[in-house]
Amino acid sequence: MVNRVILTIMSVIFCLANVMCVSKNSYDTVKVSIDSLLNANYSNDAPGCALLICKGDTVIYQGERGIADVKTKEKITGNTVFNIASITKQFTTTAILKLQENGLLSIEDSVAKYMPEFKSDIWKKVKIKHLMSQCSGVPDNRPRVDKDFMLYIVDSQCLEYMVDLDELKFEPGSNYDYKNPTFQLLAEIVKRVSGCEFEEFQHKNIFEPSNMTNVRYYDPKIEIPSMAHGYINISQADKGSLDSDSQKDKGDLTSEYIDSEGKMWMEYDYGEETFFGTKADGGIYTSVNDFMNWEKSLLNNLVLKEETKNVAYKPHIKVSGSKYSYYQNRPYTSYGYGWFVDETPNREIKVYHTGDNGGFQAYAAKYPESGVNVIMLENRNDLDRWSMQIQIEQILIDAGLIKMKK
Repeated sequence: MVNRVILTIMSVIFCLANVMCVSKNSYDTVKVSIDSLLNANYSNDAPGCALLICKGDTVIYQGERGIADVKTKEKITGNTVFNIASITKQFTTTAILKLQENGLLSIEDSVAKYMPEFKSDIWKKVKIKHLMSQCSGVPDNRPRVDKDFMLYIVDSQCLEYMVDLDELKFEPGSNYDYKNPTFQLLAEIVKRVSGCEFEEFQHKNIFEPSNMTNVRYYDPKIEIPSMAHGYINISQADKGSLDSDSQKDKGDLTSEYIDSEGKMWMEYDYGEETFFGTKADGGIYTSVNDFMNWEKSLLNNLVLKEETKNVAYKPHIKVSGSKYSYYQNRPYTSYGYGWFVDETPNREIKVYHTGDNGGFQAYAAKYPESGVNVIMLENRNDLDRWSMQIQIEQILIDAGLIKMKK
């Protein structure tokens, strides 16, 4: 009997050791493959990236390349804060969902209930959930002829045209149309329902419970420690990669920095590109380390309940084939409440969001079934982010960390 118990214990120990060995070997393989990928795309004296991949609480890979600021030559680290642009939107929808959990609103409520100054009856048809899932039909009619307005606009100014708006692009809930000012509208609803400023609500109810210590909404009057600047490669800009709302003329582009490969870089964030001053749609600056804490808080239901989170990650409107918006208009893609949902056949469901503004590119994806998260923040916009993420995903599949489905 004693011998049998000993054999059983030894068998368990052997199995655990084997699993640990397999995991270590998988992680080592991932490190070698991703190091090679990053080395092929980034240099250490140019704007670059921070990448963090985790499975639950375990870091599978963490690596940084390049410099955060071409003037100071400060190296990018896991604590360097980048503008995450539209990834910010999931924090805004989380605020709304938190208020619903507390019984202070319902996402089935109409916008008219909270914005009585909006004159048209169209707002009785537009529900909060339509704003959250990019299917409200509300057009973006912000004036784009005033350069200063575009460069320095704040959230409240984004709502001014809505007061007299009397026509929607389509029936709410019927089509996907990716819009930014509808998220400033969500922030105003948070403010009116909670009774405190939107940024204050976010810090108290979302950032602090998530142990996000390096997160900030951009404010030009406040210095952000360890902040990366965004840059564009001038030769790439000449090929037409400037944002459609850019206030830059290609004839005005002058090099601010030349790296060891001869690439010319120009700073391209607040004051050079539009909409850096708005908060609810794209104003967050944070680091990959902080974002990992955010993902942990979601995983462990520290901010939202499990059932609420599952609804947020659920497809609510089909993105693929939309005639109204090209943004992430890819096959098998839908939009949830602040997250895209990729249901590519034979692969795990991927819940993700991208962010683009000025010289910044950002990507944050989770595979809920496997518990894997991929967080990549860049302060340059000249590389094909989606192609790189597909390569990273394949590396994780090959290592057995993300499973293929039959």
